[in-house]
Amino acid sequence: MNVYDFDETIFQPDSSFAFILYCVKRCPGALLRTAPGTIGAAVRYRAGRIPTKTLKEQLFSFLRYVPDPEGLVQDFWDKHFSQVERWYLNQRKADDLIITASPEFLVGEAARRLGVSVLGTRMDIRSGRIEGENCHDSEKVNRFRSLYGDTQIAEFYSDSLSDTPMARLARQAFLVHKGTLRSWPDSDHTM
Repeated sequence: MNVYDFDETIFQPDSSFAFILYCVKRCPGALLRTAPGTIGAAVRYRAGRIPTKTLKEQLFSFLRYVPDPEGLVQDFWDKHFSQVERWYLNQRKADDLIITASPEFLVGEAARRLGVSVLGTRMDIRSGRIEGENCHDSEKVNRFRSLYGDTQIAEFYSDSLSDTPMARLARQAFLVHKGTLRSWPDSDHTM
C-alpha cells in the first residue's frame, strides 16, 4: 500500500482553501453570514488562543447556510479535478490511500473519482463540525492504525515535514514540492 497526503502533494493548491474560494463565488451570502465569526477566529488562532480544529470548524460553518453542499462539492470537483498532479495519476494504484487534514467529505469525492481510499478530518458537511480530531500530524498515524493496524506502508508522499510521523511508518518516504519528489530528509524515517 502507498499512502499520500493530498493538499499540495497530489493536488495543487490546498483543496480546503480552493473550495472556500469557489464557494465565495457560488454562495457568497452563506460566507458573509459567518464572516464576522471567521475573522474573529482567525485573529484568535494567530494569537495562539484557539486550536486549528476550532478555526477549521468556523471556516466551514458557512455550510449550514448552503442548501445543497453535496452538489457544491460535486461542482467543485467537476471544475478542479484536472489539478490532480500528473505524476500521481501515472503511478496511481487501486490500493492507494489518501490521508489528509482536509475534510473527508471534500477529498472523498476526489478519491472516489481516482478509485482510491481516503482518511481525512471527519467533518459534518451540513454544519462544519468536526467529529473527533483534526486529521493532522500524529493524528494521521492514529487514524491509519485504527483502520489498518500494522499494515506496512510501502511508500509515503507528502509536501510537509509535519507528516514525519506517517513517513516513519513507510519503507520509503518522499517529500513532494510542486511535482518534484525527493527522499524524505529524515534519514531514519523508517521503523
